Amino acid sequence: MRSSNPVFSRRGFSRDNGYAGFNAAPQAGGPAAVQTGNPYAGTNPYAQPAAPQQMYGAPPQADRMTMDDVVMRTGMTLGTVVVGAAVAWLMEMSLPLAIGAALIAMVLGLVQAFKRKPSPPLILAYAAFEGLFLGALSGAINKQFEGAPMQAVLGTMAVFAGVLIAYKTRIIRVTQRFYRFVMAAAIGFVLLTAVNLLFMVFAGGDGLGFRSGGLGIVFGIVGIVLGAAFLALDFKQVEDGLAYGAPREESWLAAFGLTLTLVWIYLEMLRLIAILRGD
Repeated sequence: MRSSNPVFSRRGFSRDNGYAGFNAAPQAGGPAAVQTGNPYAGTNPYAQPAAPQQMYGAPPQADRMTMDDVVMRTGMTLGTVVVGAAVAWLMEMSLPLAIGAALIAMVLGLVQAFKRKPSPPLILAYAAFEGLFLGALSGAINKQFEGAPMQAVLGTMAVFAGVLIAYKTRIIRVTQRFYRFVMAAAIGFVLLTAVNLLFMVFAGGDGLGFRSGGLGIVFGIVGIVLGAAFLALDFKQVEDGLAYGAPREESWLAAFGLTLTLVWIYLEMLRLIAILRGD
């Protein structure tokens, strides 16, 4: 299970059945496993070589990821983001320093994204620098549009709650087709953002117009919807990790992925609110 974000790749693919959990067999160690030993080793991405004390291929029960692990690690990571944001807000960190913090956070996030195993210090360091960037940016926008950051926080919480409810009630069903569509849309969104940034740097102004006006509003809504889709993928990864008996350390990757996605939604929400209040 790898952290998810419109930029980063994902882990959690089974050996012969695509994305873990898509049309996959039940959890290893179920009734059928009692008869056949480890029938799901071909589809369980967390399966280990069989051992006398571990006949079903999953880690020992005490070493498996639990929902409490995911909640606790996510709370720690998001808490670090909030603390970093509060420090930058109170110190009124300048935007140049905030951009530097954002670049450091991006590098740390990329390093973790390409690591095979989660590194808690690396993830928390990413969260701290990301928090500094968010705090400085939010403070600057709040001076121009008072209350916009709080509105963005409430909007992000609403998106999180809405997607969670829709996922738990199966209104949203994460399938291979859903995954492919979201990844294709994310690639297109990131490429358009990069092109717009290049136009802004070399041609000046607002680039292609994705940061203001009607086109900016549409682009912001698309960004929020895309973030919501990645939240559904994050929930699916957590669900698969629990079902397949993922190692406890995978809960750090779940926390990392959820943090990345929530930061994405918050930034898009903040930008959209600034555009709406500026028109």
